Amino acid sequence: MGRLQRTLSNVSEESGMDNGRVAVVGGSIDYPNQPAITGMAALRTGSDHVRALVAENIYEIVASHSPNLLTSYYAGERFSEDAVEQTLDICEWADALVIGPGLVDAETEAVCETIDGVDVPVVVDALAIEPALDADLSSAILTPSSSEDDPIRDGYGSLEAFTEETGAVITLTGGVDEIITGGERLRNETGTSAMTVAGTGDTMAGITASLLGQGMDRTEAAELGAWILGKSGELATAEYGPGVLATDVIERIPDTIR
Repeated sequence: MGRLQRTLSNVSEESGMDNGRVAVVGGSIDYPNQPAITGMAALRTGSDHVRALVAENIYEIVASHSPNLLTSYYAGERFSEDAVEQTLDICEWADALVIGPGLVDAETEAVCETIDGVDVPVVVDALAIEPALDADLSSAILTPSSSEDDPIRDGYGSLEAFTEETGAVITLTGGVDEIITGGERLRNETGTSAMTVAGTGDTMAGITASLLGQGMDRTEAAELGAWILGKSGELATAEYGPGVLATDVIERIPDTIR
């Protein structure tokens, strides 16, 4: 993993004052905090700016999380085709997009139109994974947990076949994280058993998107993202034990990168 850490250092040095901008589309009345967790993880990984685009009815909740997080809203309570143009406009500004954290009942067409319409790498997370399977995923990293990968297996037979046929990269989170790319699996063994706490998947998505926005190759971003999350979780668990929270992990990201 030293190779990937050196890559991160090189990206930061070469990018000068610009460490990338990340857009996050997610959230719902049931899961209003997920976009903020993802956004704060991206900021702690080094992104200069993060803008969350959320439904109007949760805008105030997301915007109140941190003055460091930029927040916009689309009309209505559901991510629909009416929100696609606004999303694409934000992605003209962004260097990477995360779509999916807490995004309940998003319209399949809207998710696909968004992914197909952007010119930046995309992290497809959680509830956006199934509707995204009809999109062009050749510039995407999917970050399912072991309970969210069934639609991929059902449609393609295996995760390896999916990555070969679509060109996507997968970060499969679990007791041991696995990165699947080009039909091959890589393992990441950092992390602790306490990291089953809610929000760590959102944190992974934010870290990974930040690395993409800083110019990393997708496979390297997936590998290093899993490693950073796990190491940050180890530092947080050493302090808080089984009571560790996703926000504790996020606060340890800078120590891990250093």
